[in-house]
Amino acid sequence: MQLFKFLVVSKSEINRDLGQKKHIHQDIIEASKTGNNMARYQLYQLYSKAMFNICYRMMRNREEAEDMLQEAFTLAFQKLDTYRYESGFGSWIKRIVVNTCLNAINKRKLELVYCEDIYQNDIEEEKEPEMEFSVQNVKTAMKQLPDGGRMVFSLYLLEGYDHGEIAQIMGITESTSKSQFMRAKRRIIEILKTQNNWS
Repeated sequence: MQLFKFLVVSKSEINRDLGQKKHIHQDIIEASKTGNNMARYQLYQLYSKAMFNICYRMMRNREEAEDMLQEAFTLAFQKLDTYRYESGFGSWIKRIVVNTCLNAINKRKLELVYCEDIYQNDIEEEKEPEMEFSVQNVKTAMKQLPDGGRMVFSLYLLEGYDHGEIAQIMGITESTSKSQFMRAKRRIIEILKTQNNWS
């Protein structure tokens, strides 16, 4: 009976404490807003690895990914006073990273190939036989996709954006995002089947 009482008290104390904490890194973020370089370095250490992975998937080149990471963090620190804790800090900076990479790609004037479907109906996913692929194999296959399909595939599957958000970020229609995702998915399955000699 005493143990149960302890658990109830502990749970209410935990809930009270959780209600007071707004963000796990709020102290570091607030110190960074004042220009504290040590706090900014801590934020960089906390988020740089995950953000580099996004840059690398989008840029397909280590040096360019490193440049985009630095540019994105510089921009984030410049705009840090606009962060209002309405979303997680990781989500906020991820948006900056994605936009920085997209801007760089657009500046390079790479031709992103988007193919509008003749019909505007929602695209139904085709049933594929169950196959097991490793994340590393899928990432490797992604390198063979055209830039447009690769970016949509990465943003949707790996970064968790929905097609509406992708359309807004990339300046395309939602149906184009869906069709590019489906084409990219089919192409990756083809690549992986070829690599693994599946028929």
